[in-house]
Amino acid sequence: MAAMKLIAGNSNKALAEAIAAHLHVPLCRAVVRRFADEEIWVEVLENVRGQDVFVIQSTSFPANDHLMELLIMIDALRRASARRITAVIPYFGYARQDRKQGPRTPISAKLVSNLITRAGADRVLTVDLHAGQLQGFFDIPTDNLFAAPVMVADIKAHSKLKNVMVVSPDTGGVVRARALAKRIDAPLAIVDKRRERAGESEVMNIIGDVRDHNCILIDDIVDSGGTLCNAAEALLAAGAHSASAYITHGVLSGKAAERISKSKLLELVITDTIKPTPEVEAAHNIRVIPIGHLIGEAIARTAKEESVSSLFD
Repeated sequence: MAAMKLIAGNSNKALAEAIAAHLHVPLCRAVVRRFADEEIWVEVLENVRGQDVFVIQSTSFPANDHLMELLIMIDALRRASARRITAVIPYFGYARQDRKQGPRTPISAKLVSNLITRAGADRVLTVDLHAGQLQGFFDIPTDNLFAAPVMVADIKAHSKLKNVMVVSPDTGGVVRARALAKRIDAPLAIVDKRRERAGESEVMNIIGDVRDHNCILIDDIVDSGGTLCNAAEALLAAGAHSASAYITHGVLSGKAAERISKSKLLELVITDTIKPTPEVEAAHNIRVIPIGHLIGEAIARTAKEESVSSLFD
């Protein structure tokens, strides 16, 4: 196994440090800064020639700045003759733009995938892609880690709830929710959002009997928080005893944290793939759980040419 190097951008230094601590490998010394006109400049301060380098950078808010940091770091490492460059992207921004939404619109997720590949990445490692088929957007090997084991461990360690039911907040997330429900041997319900007529407000229909259950909503991304809060209200109106949520990526844009705090959600649990904002940290019903050990183990297995998928068997 060639020597391993870890290098971090500015998107989530705390997560990068947690990954480094798990691996007992220090972060590579590097400078990632901006000129007066906001152009990004990178300098790697250690020799990486012939080494296996893992670049840790979520492309979260501000998405474009963090994406450019990632691309420029990859380019710098390629020009420094790194043997292999793995882009470790805990949260892959632009993933929701995975298809044409209408005429004359882009598929930005594919464009970003092309940019990362063209910059010089040899592999990609990410967590809970918005859609599994995004792996096919890359022309290089791509490992999509699942946060489910981390969530299941936390549910078992912290939840005193009985009569639990797992709920998908929309029909698109059923596969993800079903997989977690199977792990904790819980029944599954689905929130089906629809508008009966044009111009009418959205109606949330519950598929499954949630009466007297403690419902746990499962999804990959929470952004504005509107869908999640509305789903919690719908579940309680349908007779659920409580509604909480486990979401992998806490984007939580704008006043989302405030919206969650004022909602009927008992608790929102997110991982630290995205650096929590002060508003998120201050929210009384939002809790952040670490995922660095899972990413670190996947990096170790990649470096040793071992199976990553067996982490989820």
